[in-house]
Amino acid sequence: MSIDPRVALQSLVAAFEEHLAAAATRRGEKDPAVEAAYLAIADAFEVYEEVLYDAYGEVTPLEIYDDDEADEDLLDEDEELLRRSGLDGGPAFGADQNGMTSGTAAAPDSRETYRQTGSDR
Repeated sequence: MSIDPRVALQSLVAAFEEHLAAAATRRGEKDPAVEAAYLAIADAFEVYEEVLYDAYGEVTPLEIYDDDEADEDLLDEDEELLRRSGLDGGPAFGADQNGMTSGTAAAPDSRETYRQTGSDR
């Protein structure tokens, strides 16, 4: 038995409205009513997306992210930023095999520079 896409859409809109109401009356950081409404949106969206595709061969530009997937995406982005900056222990973005970027000289160790100025500290 197939659900009419309009009925699935109405269910999705109702889930959004319930989430809004739960968020407006939130009782703390991990309010179970807000979490339940959040999951209801995800479930209603999946049904809507499926019946929309079955009926018309169409999808929405939206995607439901699992918390684990979102965390992995953030980690991948962080790793890329670290790699580009050279803070991960590898060469910086644009650096040659010796870790030097083109057109720059190696910066001396600050302790060595201090000793070279004649200080006896």
